[in-house]
Amino acid sequence: MFPLLPTRAVCMLSAHCLRLQAGAALLAVTLLATSCSRDAEVAAPASPATSTYSADAATKWADMELRLIKNGTGFSPPVAARALGYAGVALYGAVQPGIAGSQSLAGQLTGLSTLPQPEAGQPYNWAVAANAAEALMAKSLFGNATAAQRASIDSLETALNASYRTAAEFDRSVQYGRAVAQAVFDWSRTDGGHEGYLSNQPAGYVPPTGTGLWVPSSSAASARALQPYWGQNRMFVPADAAMTMPALPYVYSTQASSVYYGQVQELYTTGRNLTAAQRTIALYWADGGQTITPPGHSISITGIVLRDRKATLAQAAETYARVGMAVADAFISCWKCKYQFNWQRPDAAIHAMIDPTWQPLIATPPFPEFVSGHSSQSGAAAQVLEDLFGAQTAFVDNSHQARGAGYEPRSFASFAAFADEAAISRLYGGIHFRSSNEIGLTEGRKVGRNVSALRFK
Repeated sequence: MFPLLPTRAVCMLSAHCLRLQAGAALLAVTLLATSCSRDAEVAAPASPATSTYSADAATKWADMELRLIKNGTGFSPPVAARALGYAGVALYGAVQPGIAGSQSLAGQLTGLSTLPQPEAGQPYNWAVAANAAEALMAKSLFGNATAAQRASIDSLETALNASYRTAAEFDRSVQYGRAVAQAVFDWSRTDGGHEGYLSNQPAGYVPPTGTGLWVPSSSAASARALQPYWGQNRMFVPADAAMTMPALPYVYSTQASSVYYGQVQELYTTGRNLTAAQRTIALYWADGGQTITPPGHSISITGIVLRDRKATLAQAAETYARVGMAVADAFISCWKCKYQFNWQRPDAAIHAMIDPTWQPLIATPPFPEFVSGHSSQSGAAAQVLEDLFGAQTAFVDNSHQARGAGYEPRSFASFAAFADEAAISRLYGGIHFRSSNEIGLTEGRKVGRNVSALRFK
């Protein structure tokens, strides 16, 4: 866990599918592919440590990626979470050799056996390396970015470099950061989710049919199942024994005395009698289309905490890497569960059992109900943040402040408090039953603990 003034961290986002030219070797960087070195020492003792730099190269790129998610095309929650995960891994990989006693993620993550290493004894500027890595990752992960968005990526990279530029180590640091990012991006292409923003709702998927099962609400393309195969993607962190498929907490029944009917009735009654506070919570955490998305909201909270604590680049790098992988793996785990059970949404159940005219506050998304994605990713992020900063860390979430009335900053006494509120918001919104939210939190925390078990030191 980080002390009051933390000691580690991680960042995100950057990119560009630039390939290193053959002459790159003349730029004084020898990129040695290293296998899972678990006790990597600082490769360049002549270099200032990563912890001597501010977190700007991490937090500013995280903010950039959230803008790309919000204003881009095709970055549904699972796709956005994936991008955040890989950006965090690249950031940490670019600065890890400058963190004393740190360990590489190569050999710890699924399918990532090697990462480039800097030339021993040569000086590096780790902020420059981070900046170069994140710029390349942003352009690579957001491959459908507009010309204006790509220009904004270039502009941020240039602005940060202007404050970092040094003499001999500048080019060497840029090439190292790009090499790490390219290696991470090449690894990302094999996970099953590459360019997922181009194929969120495949036309060929046919959901199973039966009593109590989810089916698209209409024949429109926008109603097709969203990412029905996402649960088959490779996870960042190998699953441990605790990460088994949860059991469905009820069986379909129209009997008023049944557990399932009770869940349906609770959601219906709650939706018809929402308080102003409940409505605000539902809308605040909706994070629907053209927003930063639920995983982006968790990354936004991460940035708030890092800024509050005046984190160093080393601290930010580990934090963004851990939270990014946690939300990404949470969506894989959650989506596997969703399409395994293929459970119907509350609106379908209410229409069949209680009130055919009822409508939820939040539009029903095009994928099965169990378990809640909001709850899963919030639980995963909260677990990792607790493990890094302590369970009772208080913060003010101003992620939606720019949206105006109804989205004012919200204060939380702990990370669990934000996760719990994000989860219950889906009941208030008419999107998920209580059990789906509660089990989602539990499953998400399992993912978070799995990520926290990675050895960064």
